[in-house]
This record gives sequence, structure tokens and C-alpha cells, in this order.
Amino acid sequence: MAEFILRDPTQAKFWDERFEKNFIPWDKGCVPKNFSDFVRAKPPLRCLIPGCGNAYEVALLAEAGWDVTAIDFSASAVQTAKLTLGEWGRYVVQADFFSFEPEATLDVIYERAFFCALPPDLRQRIVQRWSELLPSGALLAGYFFFDDDENASKKGPPFSIQRQLWEALMATEFEKIEDLQVFDSIPVFASKERWQIWQRR
Repeated sequence: MAEFILRDPTQAKFWDERFEKNFIPWDKGCVPKNFSDFVRAKPPLRCLIPGCGNAYEVALLAEAGWDVTAIDFSASAVQTAKLTLGEWGRYVVQADFFSFEPEATLDVIYERAFFCALPPDLRQRIVQRWSELLPSGALLAGYFFFDDDENASKKGPPFSIQRQLWEALMATEFEKIEDLQVFDSIPVFASKERWQIWQRR
């Protein structure tokens, strides 16, 4: 079992340490099915992937003609992603989600273990930033980690969220248009994640 010095997931070095030690239990190693189906059902769009980690989805999107940018504030995560993706690594950028400015208007933000990677006190900021980056009609699509045990949400990362709190957090700026069970979860998320699509109001 790897031992770690850093304990604050809001700091890039926390994630650097885990990538450098290859401790990435949230990493599926491939593109999840719900997202793959979503991409195949859409024309090419402009997509941002925050907290991208190994960013396997970048290759799928680029090959489908999408304009994709994947960002992570961890230098080690970005380096690993570039090595993993080969020619598609050029779409991965080291950047902080809260200050990143896309070059053009986004159609989609893809959420995969970014929201649950950061502590609960940042949730409102994340939702606010999503709403700033997405114009009306654009989509937030991805995977969301739920547990109705209030104590569970304090343990992480990953930090789960209660469904009722999540719905209330999103309701002002977004409308939920799809909510599906996930059948190919990795163990850490098994039976507790949903594939959802939210449309910016």
C-alpha cells in the first residue's frame, strides 16, 4: 500500500504524489459506456474535460471530430495523460479549472470524478464555474457519485453527495434531462454513481 505525505486534495501536489506513485483507484483504464454512447449520438461538439486525469476520453472525442480540451492542475497527471494518449496528448493542458478560459464557447463539459475529487466546501464554486463556462442550452454530461449517508460525504476523496443536496445545488442554473443507472462502474463507485445530463438554463 502506498504511503502519502500530502492530504489536501485542493492542492495540485496532492494529486502529483498519487500519479507519481501510480495510486489511481478512480482510473477505469478506458472510456465508460454511457459517455461513449453519448458521443456517438451527437454531431461533433466543443467539449471541456476538467480534472481529466489520464483522459482516455480525449482520443474518443478527437477521433469523432470533436473539439476537445482536457485540463488538470496536476503536472504529473498531465504528463501521464500525454504519455497515455500519444498523438492526442496535444489536447491535454495543465490548467486550474477555476481560472481556465476556453478559446471558444463550449457545447459540453464532461464530468468524470472531478466534482467528487474536491471537498464539499468547493461544490458551490464548481457549479458556479460550470454555469459561467456553459451558455444557455449547453450540456453538462457525466458521472455523479451519490450516497445518502451524510457521514459518507465527509470521507474522501472521492466525496459523495446526497441526492437531495445535489438536485438543490443544480436546480437554479441547470435542468436535468437524463438520469441513468451505470452498469460498468469501477469498484470505488459501484452502485453509487449515475450517468446524468444537465442542460444550462
